[in-house]
Amino acid sequence: MLLQKLLWPRVGICTEDRLYYRMKAPSFRDEGDILRIEQGERVCFDTYFNSVSADKWRRYTAAQNFSLRLKLSGKLRVVLCSRHFINSQSVRAVLAEKVVQADSVQEFCFDFPKGADGMLFFELQALSGNAAYCGGAYECDAAEKDVQPVKIGVDICTFRREPFVMGNIARMRSDILENAASPLHNHLEVFVSDNGQTLDYDKLNSDTVHVVPNANVGGAGGFTRGMIEILKANENGAGVTHVLVMDDDIVLDTDVLLRTYTLLSLRKPEYADVFVGGAMLRLDRPNIQVENGAAWNQGQLISHKANFDLTKVDLCVANELEERHEYNAWWYCCIPIAVVRPDNLPMPIFIRGDDIEYGLRNCKRLVTLNGICVWHEPFESKYSSSMYYYILRNQCIDNSMHCPGYDANALKADLRSQVMGEVNRYRYKNADLLIRGVRDFLKGIDWLEQTDAEALHKEIMAYGYKAQPVDQLDVPFDYSRYLYATKEEEKNKGKLKNLKVKLTRNGWLVPPTRENTVVSMMHMTAYNAYRVQKVLNYDSNSQKGFVTERSKEEYSRCVREMKACMKEIDAQFDAAAQSYRERCGEVRSLDFWKKYLNLDK
Repeated sequence: MLLQKLLWPRVGICTEDRLYYRMKAPSFRDEGDILRIEQGERVCFDTYFNSVSADKWRRYTAAQNFSLRLKLSGKLRVVLCSRHFINSQSVRAVLAEKVVQADSVQEFCFDFPKGADGMLFFELQALSGNAAYCGGAYECDAAEKDVQPVKIGVDICTFRREPFVMGNIARMRSDILENAASPLHNHLEVFVSDNGQTLDYDKLNSDTVHVVPNANVGGAGGFTRGMIEILKANENGAGVTHVLVMDDDIVLDTDVLLRTYTLLSLRKPEYADVFVGGAMLRLDRPNIQVENGAAWNQGQLISHKANFDLTKVDLCVANELEERHEYNAWWYCCIPIAVVRPDNLPMPIFIRGDDIEYGLRNCKRLVTLNGICVWHEPFESKYSSSMYYYILRNQCIDNSMHCPGYDANALKADLRSQVMGEVNRYRYKNADLLIRGVRDFLKGIDWLEQTDAEALHKEIMAYGYKAQPVDQLDVPFDYSRYLYATKEEEKNKGKLKNLKVKLTRNGWLVPPTRENTVVSMMHMTAYNAYRVQKVLNYDSNSQKGFVTERSKEEYSRCVREMKACMKEIDAQFDAAAQSYRERCGEVRSLDFWKKYLNLDK
């Protein structure tokens, strides 16, 4: 049975060769996916996409007896290998080897020894001058009785991300939906909630792609609309067994869908409720992993295996070490349909935290696998003041239901830390949004149930900082200052810096000594503003920014509001948290969501 296809770098997907194969000499590929190998050269496939995590396949599925099918020409030595993670590094072991020869491209099969474990892979060494590798696949043995029926309903929520959405749908159509040779043909259906109402429905809609206009109710409302459409389709016989929630600003290799499908088809009965999570890799640096599953930790997020360079062999092996997962972000998360019930839909918290809450509530076990991933826009490209309203508010909502140890004192500590962090950056509007988010949480679940989320979001967006072309701002852009600010924190580490920051309250008790500076909008530190009058917050991607200014009046106002909010927390936190804990079912039901999304009309 097909387990994993051997993948190639692709223009428009990923062109980082070392995620697919590694060789010392520059690689030369003919059209049609033929890798020419010079005599004596060796090619290794102990890579993120083209190795097999035998331990996970054995643990979670009925897969047994792994084998390798290769298309080769010329004379080559084929070496079957494994890697294990021992004492913080991977150790290579040779399991078998064989010399093959063919005047033209032929298919060869190789069996890994029974019981082979760890990360399985192969190496090729050219023994002649005309050797070539032309692709192949890993296979396994599995009894027919162990193969379960699976159909994936892809749930995409989008807001004006046409290039990404159209590209991913086009690939799914050509590779799967309209390709009868694909194992996933007739086992995949796509549901798109268009929150921006800008897609061409007549062009996109078909028997297997369903695009519906939706109110701008954030990711929570968009993904929930997709779930509702999938439940409706199942009532009409669609037979969807798993819902794959997937972001609209990703690049997807459709083979990731096939690996997910195979994993679910072979899963053992005791893992019927397993979630399958896709890792996030950076779109701008496609070999760098941002997260591979995560833990909530009462709002102090732990992104597992963050910043792994997946071209490094040791990190590929370490990437498969299992940790305690509490959820997988919804850039790619596959959920059993048994979980997606009319009485168990997401919370209407608009954005930031909807995937976390749903995972905390439902994810008993998450499986991640090397090669199951998407490339996502880096978060540095997404700075928005509005997020400060949602971050702390939704953290409170999530914790009230799932983290009983999170109390009023914990919230006050978080509020103080985050508000003062923004005040010390002169970002007073962000501080206001943090405080407003907490106050709205303190109103309890009735407020959430009755609020017009779209109108509220427009109000929040209008209040926050808005980036403008830098030539329209009163602080000139100076690239040397920008570079200095990005290194400023490193240059000024030490006891003396910490002492002067503490004694002067980050410079508020002494006069400014610099008229202005230029900082990274996303990565600014409080020390960047130390004794500066004006700050240009600059985004290098858009080449836009906004200006904030030191103001003792605004500092005092924000501190007063924060202290007043802390008194409100003391008085109202317990009742608000109790209302979410005891009545959350009211806003997770299909009846609520139909009203919330105006579906009855």
